[in-house]
Amino acid sequence: MIRSFDALVRRVQGVFEFSTDSDCILRLRRTRLPRALSLAEGLFPAGTPVLELHLWNERVPPLPPTGPDLAWASQAAHRLRRSLRDLAGHVRVDTSWRDTRLLGGTTILVDGPSAELLLRRLGFELLPRARPRRRLLEAWQNLYALGLMAAFNPLSVRGRSPGSLRRTDLWMSMDTFLQRYALTPNPSPARRGSGRG
Repeated sequence: MIRSFDALVRRVQGVFEFSTDSDCILRLRRTRLPRALSLAEGLFPAGTPVLELHLWNERVPPLPPTGPDLAWASQAAHRLRRSLRDLAGHVRVDTSWRDTRLLGGTTILVDGPSAELLLRRLGFELLPRARPRRRLLEAWQNLYALGLMAAFNPLSVRGRSPGSLRRTDLWMSMDTFLQRYALTPNPSPARRGSGRG
């Protein structure tokens, strides 16, 4: 039921796949900043076109019964780096992305120094997200997030509760992203050229 509901939410929100590579763990959504965002690279005003990253839950490596270990962390980091390289190749050859200034989004997965260090090394700037004024909305978001985790990677909910989830914004300018990850000018056959999944 949760998987079906998640698929419906993705369709309504316009979340799409850009690659058929089985190691890709990211999906995308075109959107705009709802409010101005201040980063080390400058101020990005409200309305700035952005590429929102969404985790492809089905392709995240399952946690081992003993919890995350070095082998799991290495595999997850490898898939994330590969996904970013594939995305950079896709963006580089698709002219419909030219007005996009940022990529990133909000995640609940920055739950320790190791995750924070990895994301910073990948080039993201991390900003703690303020808790919403509407606590009912936050409770719903947390329950939905835990439901997704339980459906796709059941061991990941161990030790978590709705009140323990904290959101972090992570962003990178598109210029920085392409400088870091666009290694080749040509997309692999796995990438789709239309920009829509």
